Amino acid sequence: MKTYAELLEAITATSGEARDAVDPATGEVIGKSPTQTIADLEAAIDTAEAAQPAWAALSDDERKAYLHRAADAIKDSAEALAELLSREQGKPLNGPNARFEVGGCEVWTRTAADTPLPVEVLIDDESGYAEMHYRPIGVVGAISPWNWPMMISIWQIAPSLRMGNTVVIKPADTTALSVRALVAVMNQVLPEGVLNIVTGPGRTVGDALTKSPKVGKIMFTGSTPVGKQIIEASADNVTRLTLELGGNDAGIVLPDVDPAAIAEGLFWGAFINTGQTCAALKRLYVHDSIYDQVVEELAKFAQNVPMGVGLDENNVLGPLQNRNQFDTVDRLVKAAKDSGARVVLGGDPDYDAAGNFYPTTIIADIDPHNDLVVEEQFGPALPVIRYTDLDDVVGLANELEFGLGSSVWSADRANALAVAARLKAGTTWINSHGGLHPMVPFGGAKHSGYGREFGVEGLKAVSEPHVISG
Repeated sequence: MKTYAELLEAITATSGEARDAVDPATGEVIGKSPTQTIADLEAAIDTAEAAQPAWAALSDDERKAYLHRAADAIKDSAEALAELLSREQGKPLNGPNARFEVGGCEVWTRTAADTPLPVEVLIDDESGYAEMHYRPIGVVGAISPWNWPMMISIWQIAPSLRMGNTVVIKPADTTALSVRALVAVMNQVLPEGVLNIVTGPGRTVGDALTKSPKVGKIMFTGSTPVGKQIIEASADNVTRLTLELGGNDAGIVLPDVDPAAIAEGLFWGAFINTGQTCAALKRLYVHDSIYDQVVEELAKFAQNVPMGVGLDENNVLGPLQNRNQFDTVDRLVKAAKDSGARVVLGGDPDYDAAGNFYPTTIIADIDPHNDLVVEEQFGPALPVIRYTDLDDVVGLANELEFGLGSSVWSADRANALAVAARLKAGTTWINSHGGLHPMVPFGGAKHSGYGREFGVEGLKAVSEPHVISG
């Protein structure tokens, strides 16, 4: 399945109930994704449960080898996967987008395979001997979102498989074909039953997955309200959870920066994937002494970044993935405009356009408690808030229920680190925002979720700790 046509043919529904997969840039139907049922889900869970003992019985080196073969398969079909992802999700091929995401799938799969997790000797002295082992949990239920559908699926799949679990994945309805394609490519080399996918209505199939007593772990990336529902649904089975939930990340710009030097970093921190990233910069606080210069330099950079249909090699920003998200961004920008905030760039979508394109938008002179600031917009609209007092702005950054990421921008690293230490977030970046590394644990604080992914901590999160003492 190395061509787009071969890939689409392998995963598109030809009979039974199906959902149209629609290109959000053009409105074109690109294929049909099967609409499966709870019975299909239960069959997939049974398959995963039956395959798990043999998979777990393989040596660690054997599972690593399988993951490397899966990464090879992803690499071999990379261009076809990227084209499908661009057509269904909307993100352009170039820039930090579709090809970047597929490349990330390969890298994260190889890293999950190669990260060492040896037996830990806890004590070895006159008081006794104890060591920690990490065993498989069993079946992992993975629920992935529509913004980075392939890469986030890999974040769930690869470490779970490495540790001897089997997986049943339920992708978001609007990007189901992308994840079906990824799974189909990996299943060319994985043993039968180890990796399973069910596509169907999230409120029925997804809910049943979280409630299944045969599923020992749920991994979910998505909104905080849905995360809370998963906590409730999984409670009776005491299911292990990793939840990466909503984010409304704050960035604080200290008065010692060069506005022109940080403009590009600010832009990509906020507008990567057209703002549709949980850990994107979503509210920017800038000191009064350089406020106007930062706004000017940011807008100057932003107005030259091309947005359009993802298959056009010139574009690096695309449409919003679905109309509901377009409406959310539009509502919040209108509320900001109505409040008297200043539109520096954008804010004027073409409502008659075929695609879900919302222009790159920068809003200045906005109240720190405006809806565009305190709600997660998840799109290409950035509010820039003026501040004068450092204590006040740290309080504003911390006052919301979210705590996924944050950033501090300064020419003085010591000052930046001092401010970073005061922020309540799972990650705080210095002079950048949103960059992830497969060996650096990632996850949220407060209502942005709990549990960590990536690296050693990510492997432990999909394992059952087992102490052997004596």
